[in-house]
Amino acid sequence: MSRKTIALIGGGQIGGNLALLAAQKELGNIIIFDIPKAEGMVKGKALDLMQLRPHDGYDANITGTSNWKNVKDADVFIITAGIPRKPGMDREDLLGINLGIMKDVAQNIKEQAPRSFVIVISNPLDAMVYAFHKVSGFPKNQVVGMAGALDSTRFRTFIAMETGYSVQDVTCMVLGGHGDTMVPITRLATIGGVPVADLIPAERLSEIEERTRFAGSEIVKLFGNGSAYYAPAQSAIEMAESYIKDKKRVIPCASLCQGEFGVDGYFIGVPTVIGSGGVERILEFELQDHEKEALHDTLAAVQKIVSETGL
Repeated sequence: MSRKTIALIGGGQIGGNLALLAAQKELGNIIIFDIPKAEGMVKGKALDLMQLRPHDGYDANITGTSNWKNVKDADVFIITAGIPRKPGMDREDLLGINLGIMKDVAQNIKEQAPRSFVIVISNPLDAMVYAFHKVSGFPKNQVVGMAGALDSTRFRTFIAMETGYSVQDVTCMVLGGHGDTMVPITRLATIGGVPVADLIPAERLSEIEERTRFAGSEIVKLFGNGSAYYAPAQSAIEMAESYIKDKKRVIPCASLCQGEFGVDGYFIGVPTVIGSGGVERILEFELQDHEKEALHDTLAAVQKIVSETGL
């Protein structure tokens, strides 16, 4: 069986880590794509990763390019193209610049690989995945945004840090937009099956929820220039792996809702089954009144920024 091809659109910090993780997991051959003036950079990263193969033992072929024809018929695209956040910026501040980039990317992927599965990471995520969907015309099962996958892993991390227990045994979920209005579903969070609410005082849990909402901004401030790249890359790779290997993982992702959770026509973070059919199903469950209210608020934020795309 021939290897799948994974095209990474954007060769910056996240793109480089995506390439390394995809290679180490033997997901397929990897193409790192960027604009012509960055072609040397992505070719250099690809060659560096190729020279890592004898140490890590993976056999993936890794190349860099700025030519869209070189990603023709790729199976999976992971899009990180765009400018990163800087201190004082929120994700919405990136809309004007990154929207133009996303429109160009969507058109080219439509031409080169119309049957591919596309994972969007670029911010503002909720607007960027919507823009890709509208410009490309891809069906809803072929397009998804990496939102709740990262937000949930941050929530898991903070719970594990608070309790001192293994992060592997922490299960939790974050719904809604990929921004400050995201909705941690704390009542469903557990550690080894034990409700987190029985292990952490309510006041402290509220503080952890708040830290989760602003986790991205916390890293941006610490960096001083740029934004997170390790955890976002791993979050997207888990999504890509579930598609390539038909694992049918249930991952909180920005999927196109058509009535689920009372949302219609918008990409928003919801529990999503990803398999060989792409986005195969959204798992809907009953929300409590305060969760419904919070989801309504996050939807309003998503609707506002999507309206600014003009699409």
